Amino acid sequence: MAKTRTFIDALAKAIKDAAKVNDSVQVRPAAILWTDAEAQWAPLIARLRERYPGLLQLGDYQPDACRGPAIWLKCAVAGLVPELAKNADSYVLHLPDVSRSDLRAIESCPRDLQPLAELQYRGVLWSQSNGKDWTINAFLTSKKGGLGLDVSQDKATQEALVQALEAGVLLDRPVEELQGRQINAEWLHSLLAPNPTRDLLLWMNDPDAAQKQWGEARWSVFLKRCRSDFGFDPMSDGPLAAAERLARRDGKWLAVAELYRDSFASFPNVYVLLLKVQPPKGQLNLFDEPSALSGYPLANEREEAGLRYALAACGTMPPEQARAAVLDAEHKHGPRRDWLWSRMGLSPLVSALAHLAELATRSRQLPTGQSPGQLAKSYQDGGWRVDAAALRAMGAVQTKADLDAVAAAVRAIYLPWVEDSACRLQDAVRAAGGLGSTLKVPSVVAGASDRLCTVFVDGLRYDVAIDLRERLEAYGKVELEARWTSLPSVTASGKAWCSPISHLVAGDKANQDFTPRVADDGKPLSAHNFRKLLAEQGIQTLGSHATGDPAGRAWTEAGDLDHYGHAHGTRLARDLDNQLAQVLERISELQQAGWRRFRIVTDHGWLLIPKGLPKSELPKHQAETKWGRCAILKEHAYGTSLTFGWSWCGGVQVAYAPGAASFIAGKEYDHGGLSLQECLVPVLYLEIEDAGSVDLKADIRALTWKGLRCIVEVESLGQGLRVDIRTKAALASTSLAANVKALESGKANLAVADDDQFGAAAVVVVLDPDGKVVQRFPTTVGG
Repeated sequence: MAKTRTFIDALAKAIKDAAKVNDSVQVRPAAILWTDAEAQWAPLIARLRERYPGLLQLGDYQPDACRGPAIWLKCAVAGLVPELAKNADSYVLHLPDVSRSDLRAIESCPRDLQPLAELQYRGVLWSQSNGKDWTINAFLTSKKGGLGLDVSQDKATQEALVQALEAGVLLDRPVEELQGRQINAEWLHSLLAPNPTRDLLLWMNDPDAAQKQWGEARWSVFLKRCRSDFGFDPMSDGPLAAAERLARRDGKWLAVAELYRDSFASFPNVYVLLLKVQPPKGQLNLFDEPSALSGYPLANEREEAGLRYALAACGTMPPEQARAAVLDAEHKHGPRRDWLWSRMGLSPLVSALAHLAELATRSRQLPTGQSPGQLAKSYQDGGWRVDAAALRAMGAVQTKADLDAVAAAVRAIYLPWVEDSACRLQDAVRAAGGLGSTLKVPSVVAGASDRLCTVFVDGLRYDVAIDLRERLEAYGKVELEARWTSLPSVTASGKAWCSPISHLVAGDKANQDFTPRVADDGKPLSAHNFRKLLAEQGIQTLGSHATGDPAGRAWTEAGDLDHYGHAHGTRLARDLDNQLAQVLERISELQQAGWRRFRIVTDHGWLLIPKGLPKSELPKHQAETKWGRCAILKEHAYGTSLTFGWSWCGGVQVAYAPGAASFIAGKEYDHGGLSLQECLVPVLYLEIEDAGSVDLKADIRALTWKGLRCIVEVESLGQGLRVDIRTKAALASTSLAANVKALESGKANLAVADDDQFGAAAVVVVLDPDGKVVQRFPTTVGG
């Protein structure tokens, strides 16, 4: 394929052609003189020298730059300058600010040029056919010795030509492209500043740096484009005037605003500039669009302050009035979610308002039903969305002022709904004498569920589990069920209740802390005994990052929802994503190790009420042990209206706080009581359908030969990996190893059976449990 000829290629060839002679009748010119009266070509010399090393320039003595006075040039042509290697071609002497006429009259020739004057007779001048110096315009337009291009002759184009060459944007343009268009100022400016809209934002972001970076040519074009395209003079108007126009978004400034909206992170100082722009005074006219203020960050701050006040005021309102106030605020402020400032995270309250509006709408409907089961179904059908909306509203804000305002609105609307929902469930439980079918999560009996990993997540509430389900769908098929947990809904009882060994656990009246016992020997179900029971059932207990054997069964724990909620209260809502990310990270770790089936279980849910749950009184003399939402009554104490037997032992009487109350004041986060949020727990089933779609990762860290024996070290989270030595990686029939070896502690020791293979090319392969090659490493038998 022929090389594309560029502008600079054509220029170099034209200069070189000036020295062509008929060697049979002519002497090769001593040098090519390139007179350049206006010094138009000076910016190109450094680039042109790359193609023509014999190019020298008249000027101050700078031999490293191939520049020097006339006498130095004369010596160079004569071969008397050692540092300049004599070229096979003639030297080219570029003479800026020197015209052809300056050399012709030797007597009147400036003294500093006289050493070069005689070279016009021994050398050759690169000039037009009419004897005139080549200008940029002449070389581009002339059909005799030039490029014959269509170039506009107006002043703006001629200035732009010089600027384009100074900036170097024309030099590498294909001549064919230049021949196919008219060259005018507008096109040349588009080369110098291809994106004036972005340039304007770059300048606004840092005016001094932009001007310094662009150089004189591009800066000059930028000024012209600002005046012609944007009606704005950077020099006389300044950055603040630009910010005012950007905020108004009039005319072509709308394109600037759109680019800023898409790329605001690239121009961080523009926001600081916009903060200085005052929005229009007074209220918008009746027919003005609210978006007329969308370009002003101060307007957004003002509206956020107004919304903060409106939400805080909800704290003193009855529920229905608070709902109406939130929905009115949504009507007024909702459009601000389309403003840029919301995308930048500068409108947290209007983000929270979307969830508050959903909370206000959905909380008008309580879960329906007469029995605990009916109420549970109603909650699963949509009631959980109220809890989710309250969580998301609280999680959308960061600062204390914003959180206090959102908390006031949430408490006013959400607490009555939680209270009434809890009372409905408590009435139904009283009427039924309990929760009804308080089934434990099915136990895993020996051999019933091989290749299953049970993942325990402490405090995985139902609405949060729905969020987790959506994230798990990226891994495979997910199913969600709901069951009643143990009563009371605390970890000590609920963890064993949802475990695979729940059928081996029981309780008795001596238990005062809700911790059950091992059924066979009556020992407390401590962490040690819990793990021991799991092991006796053939279930591996996997610590923090352990992955175990995916061919068996396992129990592991992930996430820190409950501990974080007790420690940080409503901050759990803000950091919920991080908590779920920990669960996903653990699932991913196990998945990469080869696990394909998971059951995700929990012990209980929780209530989260900003500013704390209401206080309920329980006389100290009646309680043996008192927790926030439940208490064990003394043997001869009178039961309260909410007293039921402990799920592990009915003889232990447990009193529950009414509604959404707590026996201990000041608790924002708590569990252990009777409510749908605490007692209806999720069970998630995850099955990765295509086991082959997830490749195990293995890294061959070291490979050592000792004669015909090869020691291989592999790093991998995978289980059941084996190592082989083959001549063709994918063909097991080409194995050279006496036996394929399993990895043990990351190492395998293989022997080559046939000593005739010593020195043969081979490849060490790591195989997954299905025999698929997951890593390969070329080697030579014997090293």
